[in-house]
Amino acid sequence: MHRRGFAKLGAALLLPMPAIASGERVRIGWLRAPNDLTTGRARGTLEKALAAKGARIEWAGPFPAAAPALEALNAGSVDITAGSSTACIAALAAGIPMVIFAYQKIAPSGEGILVKADGPIRTLADLRGRSVAVNRGGTGEYLLMRALEKNGIEAGAVKRVYLSPGDSGAAFSQGHVDAWATWDPFVAIGVKSYGARVLADGAAIGSDNAVTLMASKAFAEKQRGLLKTVFDTCLADNAWAQANKAEAGRIWTEAMSLPAELAPVIGENNAVPTRAVSDADITQIAQIAEWYVSSRIIPRRPNISEGVIKL
Repeated sequence: MHRRGFAKLGAALLLPMPAIASGERVRIGWLRAPNDLTTGRARGTLEKALAAKGARIEWAGPFPAAAPALEALNAGSVDITAGSSTACIAALAAGIPMVIFAYQKIAPSGEGILVKADGPIRTLADLRGRSVAVNRGGTGEYLLMRALEKNGIEAGAVKRVYLSPGDSGAAFSQGHVDAWATWDPFVAIGVKSYGARVLADGAAIGSDNAVTLMASKAFAEKQRGLLKTVFDTCLADNAWAQANKAEAGRIWTEAMSLPAELAPVIGENNAVPTRAVSDADITQIAQIAEWYVSSRIIPRRPNISEGVIKL
């Protein structure tokens, strides 16, 4: 995931949008996750909107998490994907040439730290001396470290166990770890299927995390018009999801191969507003990045404003 630096977007992104050549393709890496790209894929809206512009869509994936999708973007295999703001910080810090073009603040119920419902851990302080499954440098590690810091618990008092989301669920359900710092759909899965209880949600943790939509810098520079079409379609799909949470939940659970009974909670937790990236959003992402540096998760803070495009 390492490439050197960023070429500044500069005047290139300020020029008028070029005409779209017939037959252009847009390669979207989709995740098994409840986001606007997943919605657009299921409803066929992105394919229809791009076809109207003379472009065809190529879906890649599904990817299990943002990290492998961003690796594909870095390798030039996809043009657009989604992931958390924590994932995009790690990617920007690694020098991946990408830009963020949409921002969706995660609802507090959409992320948290899980423990066994009938277990002895009742407060965050009880995590001292315990093991917690997290994904390295991603949302899970951010949630755990942020929770510890907010509650005055030294980071070294808790053992971080680095696992993928899928492996984390298995380790948690089998008792190999004491807790699991994660996000939806894994929060809903843990509570429904693994006998979990939410020890602390995003609000209790003080999370500033968000879902971001990202594009390769090359695609943003060469195909800004198509990127704008994707963005506008995602906003429309997002508005539809907010007005139809149960149906959105059904789409997302089907896309993620989850039990249908999870649809209501998945819809309620994740049908939240998407918007263009504002200056306040850039500041919030930069604050997380600074926290990542101080927590020694990444070696240096990337220039977030250079990694954002405003459409």
